[in-house]
Amino acid sequence: MKLTIDTAAKTLLVEADGQTRQLQLYSDEAFELISDQWLKIGWNQKYPYTFTWMGRPIIQLPEDVLRIQEVIYRVKPEVIIETGVAHGGSLVLYSSLLRAMGISGRVIGVDILIRPPNRKALEAHELAPMITLIQGDSAAESTVAKVKALIRPEDKVLVILDSCHTKAHVTKELAAYADLVTAGSYIVATDGSMRDLHDVPAGSQEWREDNPSAAAEEFASANPKFLLEQPAWPFNESGLRKNITHWPNAFLRRKES
Repeated sequence: MKLTIDTAAKTLLVEADGQTRQLQLYSDEAFELISDQWLKIGWNQKYPYTFTWMGRPIIQLPEDVLRIQEVIYRVKPEVIIETGVAHGGSLVLYSSLLRAMGISGRVIGVDILIRPPNRKALEAHELAPMITLIQGDSAAESTVAKVKALIRPEDKVLVILDSCHTKAHVTKELAAYADLVTAGSYIVATDGSMRDLHDVPAGSQEWREDNPSAAAEEFASANPKFLLEQPAWPFNESGLRKNITHWPNAFLRRKES
């Protein structure tokens, strides 16, 4: 696809599949097409690696931070499980949201390797009492058992998968953690944008098929208790409907019945 932006004429020329279309530059469709390319370039240039939350690197796109906040505020979980810790910024984010909502909750971070400097920083953080770290393969039975031991039957649980992003690993994580998700809550398979990043310089051709979105789609097809859907925006005074996200086809909601 070739995009030509003419700021003087205020048009976007779209050339794809042997066809040419001209759009108004200031239109919803033009915004979404340009945003798709912005996402790819930003990922390649490591734009998400420029943000922190309360002192810890978060390595997330700001829109994804805001959208998961909307979901957490609506669901109001007592327990948030995240596989993949990295620097711990997401764990701090989720803890801060629970505290702001007055929920005496817990955030459980699981990673195959929690680097000593990151562990030390998290253990010294103001929100450390709300965070539990578990080191181990997130899909291993022994690791999952440790997580389950921290959850009470009455807890409302939300799960976010952000560790190894291969389709095979995410498939294992979905199978391992789905039964912990409370009705009305979500298990989120992040970073499905890999399928759109196969052709960027830092990407890989294998990602076109080997990505978290593929795992989430297969899981939804095989598990009727879950619905793969973009959570509704609680506020929208625009004509836009599409998330600008690195988490496409990520949100699997457990149905109420």
